[in-house]
Amino acid sequence: MMRSLKKMAVGAAALALVLTACGTGGKAPEEAAGNGDAAGGAARDLNYAVIIHGVPDGSFWNVVKKGAEDGGTQYGVNVDVTGDPEGSRQAQLIDSAVAGDPDGIVVSMANPDALQGSIQAARDAGIPVVTINSGEDRSAEFGAIAHFGQSEGVAGEGVGERLKEEGAKKVVCLIHEAGNVGLEQRCQGVADGFGGEVQNLQVDLNNPQGIQATVESTLMGDESIDTVVGLNPSVTTAALAGVTETGKDIKVASFDIDTDVLAGIQDGSILFTVDQQQYLQGYLPIAMLVLYHDNGNTLGGGHPVLTGPAFVDSENVDQVAEFVEAGTR
Repeated sequence: MMRSLKKMAVGAAALALVLTACGTGGKAPEEAAGNGDAAGGAARDLNYAVIIHGVPDGSFWNVVKKGAEDGGTQYGVNVDVTGDPEGSRQAQLIDSAVAGDPDGIVVSMANPDALQGSIQAARDAGIPVVTINSGEDRSAEFGAIAHFGQSEGVAGEGVGERLKEEGAKKVVCLIHEAGNVGLEQRCQGVADGFGGEVQNLQVDLNNPQGIQATVESTLMGDESIDTVVGLNPSVTTAALAGVTETGKDIKVASFDIDTDVLAGIQDGSILFTVDQQQYLQGYLPIAMLVLYHDNGNTLGGGHPVLTGPAFVDSENVDQVAEFVEAGTR
């Protein structure tokens, strides 16, 4: 299963190249436009709303935002990115977007139940919905025409397998958002791939000092723990500070990318991180929605289109750091 899903992940990167060649039905944006009066100065009067479960200019989501906006620029369409980490407020943003009658919406679903009514309203209004990042197992149920993202369980399995190869004995997996099903799937995947003892530990993303203290006290209280996995770069950085305070030789691994995590990989304090290539989670839905409008095309055949996991370690960290500086990884 891992092998076939990894092939799908590779396919997602290839799709980006295909869509680049075929966007707007193989026409340049101005050729595909029905008129020259597009809103917002775009070449085409097509409007897409992206509503995420986070802050659009945050260290992770700004890359998704850039991908979506780059897609809008390439295909000559309008793209508006908004977001809120709280489910009910994200649902309100979806309702507001639906009221504007866009040509499609893109939604990340960390809390699917909170969004179900709003997504149903979009479908009832005839607006095509694409899901990204989280909620892959409920995407088809909600009537989305495609899902782009990383299978969190598969990514977690990959982490667990790598930690097993590193000789880890007992792992702590840090969950930083209560109720986020994707984070729970990551930790479960780590346990499945590792095959040994994995302890889930709840921390608060908004309290780095609290994360540091919690990790330090947990490690000092259990001599058998030799590995810590953060599911977010900020969490990993705070956890690493806690590990340092213990003075112990503790392995640290991460999910996702920022400059601090990359620096940790470069100096050897972090083993690796999982890269879900979130730029593609912004770019590919816009490209597909344009093709859906122009040619009725969808992607995935009812299955998620995987953008990860890819792994960043000492072998490729310098190259990836260049892409991060450019804002595309």
